[in-house]
Amino acid sequence: MTPDPISAQITDYAHRADPYPLYAELRKTPVRREDDGTYLVSTYYEVRNLANDPRLSNDTRNRPPGHARPGQPPDESGLPPSFIFTDPPVHDRLRDTINRPFGPPHSPRFLDGLRGELAKVVTELLDAFEGKEEVDIVEDFAYPLPVTAICKVLGVPREDEPRFHGWADALASGLDPRASDDNSQEKAQQARQELGAYLSELIETKRRHPGPGMLSALAPDMTPADLEATAVLLLVAGHETTVNAITNTTLTLLRHPDVLERFLKDPDLAVPLIEEVLRYEPPVQFVPWTTTLADVDVADTTIPKGSPVWLMLAAANRDPRRFEDPDRFDPDRKDNEHLGFYTGIHYCFGAPLARIELHLAVPELFRRVTFSRLLEDPPPYRANAVLRGPRHLRVAIDSVSG
Repeated sequence: MTPDPISAQITDYAHRADPYPLYAELRKTPVRREDDGTYLVSTYYEVRNLANDPRLSNDTRNRPPGHARPGQPPDESGLPPSFIFTDPPVHDRLRDTINRPFGPPHSPRFLDGLRGELAKVVTELLDAFEGKEEVDIVEDFAYPLPVTAICKVLGVPREDEPRFHGWADALASGLDPRASDDNSQEKAQQARQELGAYLSELIETKRRHPGPGMLSALAPDMTPADLEATAVLLLVAGHETTVNAITNTTLTLLRHPDVLERFLKDPDLAVPLIEEVLRYEPPVQFVPWTTTLADVDVADTTIPKGSPVWLMLAAANRDPRRFEDPDRFDPDRKDNEHLGFYTGIHYCFGAPLARIELHLAVPELFRRVTFSRLLEDPPPYRANAVLRGPRHLRVAIDSVSG
């Protein structure tokens, strides 16, 4: 029997808990062509160089006929693509506009101003652990925090936040490049329509009565369609990736009690520790929606013009040519220039916010909660191969301090 193509194995749920042996096999052929004409690039320098190469397009309209548009749920809304699925100059114009109310140099204190409110959310979530013998880190902690953060960024009223949980979960199901679950696709489309209707009304309200958040700040400078597409992107990408990052960090620490013991004694270890998790267990495993605009020579291989390309970030992050002993979790690792937040002009827009959330959530979680053991290892994972993370992380706890 002919084995499945390695891309099919990577997206097969059977390998979700541990895809890294597949990535190691993949790196033996740094640029690999699948039978359908898709090229998988898996080594660090080749991935980094291609991600910075203007001959690689993120605009999924450049995909060749017969190839799906991975990375997006089916969309019948008629909205323009969000900026992550555009190329310069459109990408640069949109990203520059969106960045003005979000961060430096125009709004240097915007994100820092969210710290107090997000810290309060962390405290409330951990207070709810008291009296429990076990918790689900995903449902009880990692999932609620990022949706609150992104709603505050956008300016969504607090009472509407619970609706965003369901929408984010359904929309993320459409990000798997080879998802075949018709039910999940239907749910994703329904969520897209419901969210679109909600955002359209909210954007119009913000246009008439400006308030805090990016929707009000951007309403004068963007079309309603572009602003709606941007808000959807920030919800899905900003929420799902941060949920995975918090959960992956928790799981990695519980699997490495020696590092956890050090962390409990030295909270300053948080910075290198979190960066090492972003290398070791990145929340985005690969970018499957790029296409070559010209013939590109990579690692003694010519990728023809018009070819779909998957950039395998998680494989590149464990490339032994770049990282010594890459399968070892080592928060003391030097020169840790990982690709956990991608690179180039499409470097993760929300990375500063994600880091704030991680640095608020992870130290406080382990400061206040004494964990007994993981109740499932490996835990059940989400179906999504791109945004990889546990669907649940059930742990027994001994105590919760104030």
